[in-house]
Amino acid sequence: MTAEQPSGPLAETSKAASSTTDLKATRIQPRQYVDSFFEANGFSPFRFQRSTWRAYQSGASGLVHSATGTGKTLAVWMGPILNWLKSNRDATKWNPKKPPPLRAIWITPLRALAGDTEQSLRQPLEGLGLPWRLDSRTGDSKASVKARLLKKLPTALVTTPESLSLMLTHEKLLPQLATAETVIVDEWHELLGTKRGIQTELALARLRKLNPQLRTWGVSATLGNLDDALRALLGTNASQSGNTRIIEGYKKKKLKLQSLIPAQMDRFPWSGHIGTKMVPQVAEELESASSALVFANTRSQTEIWYQHLLGHRPDWAGRIALHHGSLDASVRRWVEAGLKEGTLKAVVCTSSLDLGVDFTAVDLVIQIGSPKGAARLLQRAGRSGHQPDATSRLSFVPTNAIELIELAAAKDAIARGELESKAQHQKPLDVLAQHLVTLAIGGGFESDTLLPEIRSCHAYRDLSDTEWAWVLDFVVRGGSSLDQYPEFKRVAVEEGRYVVRDRRIMRLHRMSIGTIVSDAAMKVKYLKGTTLGTAEELFLSKLKPGDRFLFAGRLVSLVRIQDNVAYVRRDKGTPDTVPRWMGGRMPLSTELSDALRRKLEEASAGKLVGPEMKSLAGLFDIQNRWSVLPSRDELLIEQIKTRTGYQAFLFPFEGRLVHEGLAAVFAYRLSQHTPITLSMACNDYGIVLQSPSEIPIDSAITAGLLSPNHLVDDIQSSLNATEMAKRQFREIARIAGLVHGGYPGQQKSAKNLQASSNLFFDVFCEYDPDNQLLRQSRNEVLEFQLETTRMRAALERIANCRVVLMRPPKVTPLAFPLLVDKLRERVSSESLADRITRMQADLEKAASS
Repeated sequence: MTAEQPSGPLAETSKAASSTTDLKATRIQPRQYVDSFFEANGFSPFRFQRSTWRAYQSGASGLVHSATGTGKTLAVWMGPILNWLKSNRDATKWNPKKPPPLRAIWITPLRALAGDTEQSLRQPLEGLGLPWRLDSRTGDSKASVKARLLKKLPTALVTTPESLSLMLTHEKLLPQLATAETVIVDEWHELLGTKRGIQTELALARLRKLNPQLRTWGVSATLGNLDDALRALLGTNASQSGNTRIIEGYKKKKLKLQSLIPAQMDRFPWSGHIGTKMVPQVAEELESASSALVFANTRSQTEIWYQHLLGHRPDWAGRIALHHGSLDASVRRWVEAGLKEGTLKAVVCTSSLDLGVDFTAVDLVIQIGSPKGAARLLQRAGRSGHQPDATSRLSFVPTNAIELIELAAAKDAIARGELESKAQHQKPLDVLAQHLVTLAIGGGFESDTLLPEIRSCHAYRDLSDTEWAWVLDFVVRGGSSLDQYPEFKRVAVEEGRYVVRDRRIMRLHRMSIGTIVSDAAMKVKYLKGTTLGTAEELFLSKLKPGDRFLFAGRLVSLVRIQDNVAYVRRDKGTPDTVPRWMGGRMPLSTELSDALRRKLEEASAGKLVGPEMKSLAGLFDIQNRWSVLPSRDELLIEQIKTRTGYQAFLFPFEGRLVHEGLAAVFAYRLSQHTPITLSMACNDYGIVLQSPSEIPIDSAITAGLLSPNHLVDDIQSSLNATEMAKRQFREIARIAGLVHGGYPGQQKSAKNLQASSNLFFDVFCEYDPDNQLLRQSRNEVLEFQLETTRMRAALERIANCRVVLMRPPKVTPLAFPLLVDKLRERVSSESLADRITRMQADLEKAASS
């Protein structure tokens, strides 16, 4: 079947194509022709699909929002097809050897999805016998394909935001791009709220400039803020025109969510162990499925879970596989083919299989650990039963007991339709600077005519004249502090037109286009040359020859590092370590945080709904006996003295990132209130402050400990904001073109790039303190690292809460995982589990007495 298409026999292209002879007539009636095609394949279009086609025919742009696997692809794809049929009714004139010029651009967020998307779009074309040529252009495309597409674009093109921006640097392609009738952005929720989404907005604005009649359509399955998503997709001009649509398809698909509840529930849970004691139950669940996806939140977890499952069921060798973004593309393609063909029993994966790819055989999804958001849970569940009339099944595996509350909360949020909204970047000047160089290479631009185009992007609607002048000056001479260095004079001004003539600058820029900035990576290869994938340079650089680690589902040992390649060999025994990749910490979403507080309020009233909450009755009982379960309008603070000092546990239930910022602010405010030494730790549920002396919480609250006032000033005083901004500046410097990763085969090391960006940061701070990129780095720290907006909202909510101060006799179930996080700082990993086991035993003894 095609990706996200109604159930029916379109799975076989040959069968669909065979119906064309019966359908085709000399004079075609577009709607009847398409309907006959659908009928010949055993099904009929859905109402929301027809609504999308009618909207497209009227010239509208819009957003299609429907559950995963319910036909969104055909909803947006048949619009341009019907429009072409309307203008080309005489089928005798169709000539596949002379395909129409470019009409449709399909933007996919992941280049790994391009092949599957192309196959899905091709089936209706072949089934209807259209003379269109369809092709893909991504970073994975062969050099010969890229060269061919530089000469002539196909009728329909599947591409990524980066490749689309790259095409804009080729002036000779602009007339062909201008013929595009529509741009379709797939999985818009994946791009929204990211700099890749901003890059897409800018490229769309350029395409609309080339063709003012361009229709823009987005496709999404899991979004809470549809109006904001539409405005970002269409820009300010389209939003003002009124000819826009939000078309909702299947809001609720058949969904079955269940938890695999441990036979023995920990009443004093802790995070850090990843639930592998549940392997037998997971294996039993997999046994009942034809084909399954096992999602973990990090690549490291996928490696470990794959090994544990294989160790438990050695007979599954060759029938279970591993999939994550650091594996070689050939390995990923083999796994994806096995899923499509139904030959794999299970694949342990990360979000690399979250999107788009249609695996009809998959009838079960297993989620290891909390996905931290209702939308992500729904998205992953939809990977199974990928048809409108099928049930999507997901089994949840908690990595600690409290995560069961998160699943119960997520189920409630999904039932209420409360999916997460995406916060959006506002006028990031690093992305704009990159785009200006792109346009200057691709034929050039004039400032006065380009500015309205840029402001038509939702992200840049408030771009000031001062900011515009600054970014122009930055790409022309590097700004005031870099004026003496020729390498930063990238754009020249010739009679009012901004252009790039230097071929070296063109080459460097084209290699650097994009906003995905990650730590430098090395290839991991066997000595005989087979590539396994990539691992971060920081991890590999710490290994010694002979160190064993899990990678690509295998135990390997390092032989040597040479020419930016880590050479390894197969090994036996136990791993010394597992690779760690950045980006694995997902904070609890705002919506799920609120739903979590609702579930705790229900529990505080003795209302335990669902198997997850009922399984935690013992935990809740101890929490209520020794302290309380807080209601939504209460802030619980527990104070206790242990042999390590005085502890204050605060439970806002706002998510880790918010708590990290609040912990620093609270510690600072306490130090201003009274001389005190504090250390802290936090998780998604709360914060612990520890001191050798008693912490004066009562008087500190009276003095404004929990106040939302002066928040930003206190953040600046409590954290090393300069160092955080410097780290954020590394990403900004690469996107803006100040530093480059190097040429293919000659990549610069992470240490080199870090030193370069740090140097720029220090120079700007001293000689150019008003540099807009400095301002941007500080703002991004506040909004995206510390989530200051959420912190302020949390404090404003807490200001209206009743503070419940408790002094429990022992560490409570809610406080125990925070105490363990503090313990990690002093106890080695080898003895941590033993120490925790003893602590749990002591607490269980106290609870039973």
